Amino acid sequence: MHGEATPAWWQRGAIYQIYPRSFADSDGDGVGDLRGIIAHLDHLNDGTPGSLGVEAIWLSPFYRSPMADYGYDVSDYTDVDPLFGTLADFDDLLGEAHARGVKVIVDFVPNHTSDRHPWFVESRSSREDPKRDWYVWRDGGGPDRRPNDWVSNFPAVGPAWTWDERTAQWYLHSFLPQQPDLNWDNPEVEAALYDAMRFWLDRGVDGFRLDVIHAIAKDPELRSNRGSDRVHHEDWQPTIHEPLQRMSAMIDGYDDRMLVGEVYLLDLHRLVAYVNSGRELHLAHNFTFARLPWEVAAFRENIDGWEAAASDVAWPAWFLANHDHPRTASRFDHPRGTGQARARAVLLLLYAMRGTPFVYQGEELGLPDAQIPRERVVDVDGRDPERAPIPWAPPSRAGAGAGFSPGDPWLPLIADAERLNVASQREDPASTFALARRLAWLRRREPVLQVGGQRSLALGEDLLAWLRAFGGGDHAWVAVANFALQERRIGASPDLPERGVLEVSTVHGRPDEGCEVPLDGLALDGGEAVLLRLSV
Repeated sequence: MHGEATPAWWQRGAIYQIYPRSFADSDGDGVGDLRGIIAHLDHLNDGTPGSLGVEAIWLSPFYRSPMADYGYDVSDYTDVDPLFGTLADFDDLLGEAHARGVKVIVDFVPNHTSDRHPWFVESRSSREDPKRDWYVWRDGGGPDRRPNDWVSNFPAVGPAWTWDERTAQWYLHSFLPQQPDLNWDNPEVEAALYDAMRFWLDRGVDGFRLDVIHAIAKDPELRSNRGSDRVHHEDWQPTIHEPLQRMSAMIDGYDDRMLVGEVYLLDLHRLVAYVNSGRELHLAHNFTFARLPWEVAAFRENIDGWEAAASDVAWPAWFLANHDHPRTASRFDHPRGTGQARARAVLLLLYAMRGTPFVYQGEELGLPDAQIPRERVVDVDGRDPERAPIPWAPPSRAGAGAGFSPGDPWLPLIADAERLNVASQREDPASTFALARRLAWLRRREPVLQVGGQRSLALGEDLLAWLRAFGGGDHAWVAVANFALQERRIGASPDLPERGVLEVSTVHGRPDEGCEVPLDGLALDGGEAVLLRLSV
């Protein structure tokens, strides 16, 4: 169990993901923007326990873009798309966030650009263009035979290669054809992307979330996957660590900045390799965790597996929802209607585990996925339901835009916006938002919940349990989550004292909350999670 340490800012509290299109619209065009974010920063942290108390915000892309993939197809890395505002708006957002003690992380997309980026326009112009080698071009077998069998990460797209008639070659795109992959084997590409990162670092951003960072290192031979012992050659290459070390060294030239990577590898040991050296990423999103079923054994195996594989300098990053994955209230729902209870349990789990919690906008409200009519579907990969706009006020009071926009929102809101909106939840002590801010401020007050060690406990069937403590055992806490539909009772454990204070329950109004209770036999409702301060 790891010992006490002084936490970095990116270890202390939650990093809150903002999907700008769907957070808040300030100008009535139905699309969220930077000014909308500024207007709601106090919701995230106003310095009091009435707010969510976030440590940092992560902004999904707001760069200039044709929006084929809603901003992840960048046409200019160093400007704001007019849909979201201006560079002056960004600077204001950065200043307002910093004034509240909130760090700002921006999404950076190093694997690919838009096909309308000037770099690709030049690269595509001729085989002799100086930027031809900035992207991945190959002959294949002519227009009827692709260079290999790689497919896009978007199943609806199909093959990951598109034939270019003008120059009679194929170009690689790991996502949409409008998102050609950059060639990181060309040092000019790496240098140009570092220049773009420095543009934002010089403005004062505190770090980057690196989109599909594992994909920048391509198999030098571009081998097909078929007949290669199930190795997906487009997924991961050992050479990834060299450019990441150079990127980390560049970031280290600035004071107190960080890198978190979207490392979409479903292999825990390969994932941990990105953070084990202390010379690459500070954090790596754990997609093996994000894709788990609601089964206690699967959660325990993943959490313990990360700890077993991690070095002393490695630090975990935990999330269970984002702009690409269903919301927890929907994904973990059950015919008996357990989604809300489990979404609340997830919040306790994220805030109470050793590691940095990443909270996607709306998860603090327990929002489910929205129902998107067929005629309103816009995303090629089916991600519209989790990207529905945030309801800030009851539609009955604020109109159909529910405080998100005075206009027509770009996607439909959730059906239950009247009950689950921010304004209503702020006034309701039983709300999911009330629970989330309570957990956040408890973590801010208790160093052991930030950097204390962690060890799994066996406390009974269907119970996920872990101990948080410093090396000496002082200020110890136990978290327990009941994964069953029915009540479960905590069993006796020689590792624990007989009694503890039940500080937080995800079931509002529990009569023994705040009281000292015996641990042996303590009952948890189906889907309930609790946090206990141990009596030592």
